[in-house]
Amino acid sequence: MLIIGEKINSSIKKVAAAMEKRDEEFLRKLAKDQVAAGSHFLEVNAGVFIEQEKDLMQWLVKLIQDVTDVPLCIDSPNPEVLEAGLSVTRGKSIINSLSFEKRRYDSIIPLVKQYRAGIIALCMDDDGIPKDTGKRVAIAKNLVHKLIRDGVTLEDIYLDVMLQPIATDGESGQTVLQTITMIRKEFPSIHITCGLSNGSFELPNRKLLNQAFAVAMVSHGMDVLMIDPLDARMMSLLFAINAVMGHDEFCGAYLDAHRCGRLAV
Repeated sequence: MLIIGEKINSSIKKVAAAMEKRDEEFLRKLAKDQVAAGSHFLEVNAGVFIEQEKDLMQWLVKLIQDVTDVPLCIDSPNPEVLEAGLSVTRGKSIINSLSFEKRRYDSIIPLVKQYRAGIIALCMDDDGIPKDTGKRVAIAKNLVHKLIRDGVTLEDIYLDVMLQPIATDGESGQTVLQTITMIRKEFPSIHITCGLSNGSFELPNRKLLNQAFAVAMVSHGMDVLMIDPLDARMMSLLFAINAVMGHDEFCGAYLDAHRCGRLAV
């Protein structure tokens, strides 16, 4: 299982304030803390600052790479911002994101090729996000085949199954679980992810719901979680579900976490 630490994101008020003030100490600590907590990648998003996003993205990438070698997930809807971030990254990054929408796909795929990056591919097309599981899986298949034709390997594709808020769509959670199961059966070696916190939007005690989503989705075959790795309860549940699912040989990681006092019970 791979963890993308989601905290360096301008949609979080404290983080946006730190970005605006160019608070290097705060942001460096946030990067280091997420890695120490178990992140394999760090998301970088400066989208709130539309006019300054390009320069801010480059500044953030350089700042983060000063304190960690963990690869980055460069997140922006703007291809110019993505390229600005990718141009100063070290090693292999992930681009967040493209979809089967023609305009979006055509604007992002050259960057995927140029930088040989992994790509988060959203299971949506020009008609939007389908509510029907079958249609969502069909889009996933089309995306995968198109990406492969464009030279992207299965291991570099991260399919986003598009979890929607259950407060407004009570079937969203079940749809996503079914989608994960079907995609995993079709493409055993592909990565599957989603915006986990989308599901709990506008509901109280969101951390609890996010934790429940994580356990359910991992049990159905999702292997990449974009989460807050500083949520000790969340990380503890992931150690536990990996052990329960047989993904942790002899429960080694679980036992190590216990010995280090990292399990919140």
